[in-house]
Amino acid sequence: TMGKCCKETCCCFLFCFSNSIFSSNSNCILEMGKKRKHDGEGDYEFDPMPKHLAAPKHLTNQEKRLIIILERAQLETVKAGIAFELLNSDDHKAILKKNDRPASDCRPDIVHQCLLMLMDSPLNRAGLLQVYVKTDKNVLIEINPQTRIPRTFKRFAGLMVQLLHKFNVRASNGGMKLLKVIKNPVTDHLPVGCQKIGTSFSSKKVVNPRDIVPANEPIAIVIGAMAHGQASPDYIEDTISISNYPLSAALACAKICSAFEEVWKVI
Repeated sequence: TMGKCCKETCCCFLFCFSNSIFSSNSNCILEMGKKRKHDGEGDYEFDPMPKHLAAPKHLTNQEKRLIIILERAQLETVKAGIAFELLNSDDHKAILKKNDRPASDCRPDIVHQCLLMLMDSPLNRAGLLQVYVKTDKNVLIEINPQTRIPRTFKRFAGLMVQLLHKFNVRASNGGMKLLKVIKNPVTDHLPVGCQKIGTSFSSKKVVNPRDIVPANEPIAIVIGAMAHGQASPDYIEDTISISNYPLSAALACAKICSAFEEVWKVI
């Protein structure tokens, strides 16, 4: 009898153990399936920040951070056939010619390059960067620091059309607003007393970007996101040049972010 009981107990144990393994393996397979699907999606709409690097809600306080304002961004929609598209010099030459507009006035790719550089920077990942975009049509856009900018211009253009028509773009898996149109002027969204500096190659004041990095205060820097001309809004207090040579807007963003990362010891 004892032998029979032991045999039944052993069988029961083996059955439960095998079920446990099967259940565990099933969960692993499901999780692995999710991960594979997630990895295969390519670009993500947003990058969740690590908890220890979470960006504080500092729009109204005096936490140190760099605020980049991309002025004169050429973001404009045009109806092509039955759909709206982002006006650009490559795809809409006929429309530009018909309206007697130079191709250099329709360069949304410049904003795309700037945003790729800014949002991917370690400074942004550390929660020390805030970005605003002001278009030629006087539309003010706020970029959520967790936004992951599409890598291809075609996808970026689609995103901008959605933003300009619906006034915001939300994450696909939640209610987080990644991009949103906000009320002018941009100075209403800056910390009180924040220093505002413009950048221009024509400025006679050539400064190493490291020399303008404050120790523990916010600072706003204006960069022109257009092919030609100068961005000189009336709210800037000083205009500097960060190189003896003309730089693209994206390179200016890179040099400035690198300087702030170096001084603030962001690796």
